Amino acid sequence: MTQHFSFISGALDRAAHLRGSDDIKQDASARTLVLWRGKLLTGQDDRPVLSMLDHPALSDAREPSIFLGLTEDGPRFATDLALWVPLEDAATIGEFVDQSQQVHPAWPDARFAEIRGLMPNLSPLDGEMIVTGRALIGWHGSHRFCANCATQSVVESAGWVRKCPQCGTQHFPRTDPVVIMAITRGNKILLGRGPSWPEGMYSLLAGFVEPGETIESAVRREVYEESRITVGPVRYVASQPWPFPMSLMFGCYGEATSEEITIDPLELADARWVSKADVMQILDGKHESISRPRNGAIAGALIEAWANDRLLDPVYWGN
Repeated sequence: MTQHFSFISGALDRAAHLRGSDDIKQDASARTLVLWRGKLLTGQDDRPVLSMLDHPALSDAREPSIFLGLTEDGPRFATDLALWVPLEDAATIGEFVDQSQQVHPAWPDARFAEIRGLMPNLSPLDGEMIVTGRALIGWHGSHRFCANCATQSVVESAGWVRKCPQCGTQHFPRTDPVVIMAITRGNKILLGRGPSWPEGMYSLLAGFVEPGETIESAVRREVYEESRITVGPVRYVASQPWPFPMSLMFGCYGEATSEEITIDPLELADARWVSKADVMQILDGKHESISRPRNGAIAGALIEAWANDRLLDPVYWGN
């Protein structure tokens, strides 16, 4: 698939048949990504730092390293330093835009950086390893206790299962489906901004798929709930894993059947129809009130494809 955005899968051999054995950790070429509070340990070149599995600093991990898969250079894992406390102020952790960086004394030439800021420069393999590790670590962090009996569960299958030692229930990683949609009407596209977003940041409308709901129905419902715009035909375009914390974004296209916008103020601070000419200015970074979309995210890829009349072109997406 052509890489119009980050985190495209297929470069990593996930080698699921090896998850039941600890022997893979004994491979001399085994290395691990290092994460902390959702941030990635990166070098000066913005590439992920790959650590030995027996590095002393990994003693700050609460749980075993997660096996991600095999690469040409050996097995790859992800490790969360959940117990590490940095000396630097980490007050901006969790904010919409976290530009802080933390340095671990074991890796003085590296730093923990927000993954979304690294997206444009990631190779397909690095992106897939990072998105997989980040999502799995997020799931483990929020599912440490059995939902059946509340006993603390334990990690099995190299991080791909949690099992309750009390009742024996197995718990598997979850992925939350999200629709993100390019809604158009004639020569205009619908853009909105969340209440907590930075000034000038607009994107496509998006929302979670609810139980018992198709992707197409979710597109229509979310758009109507947030803007009171009604949507007719809906088509799937492309998808992107989004590990913030553990979503899969279904990029869709929909044709609006109404035009008057009434926003839900709990969901949106603003929504507007934007012409193709204005979108071209946005993509060039020259629009007076709307910033360029975030590099590496599927939202920007969908907007750019629409502006260039390629949104429904299967060749463009590599489908």
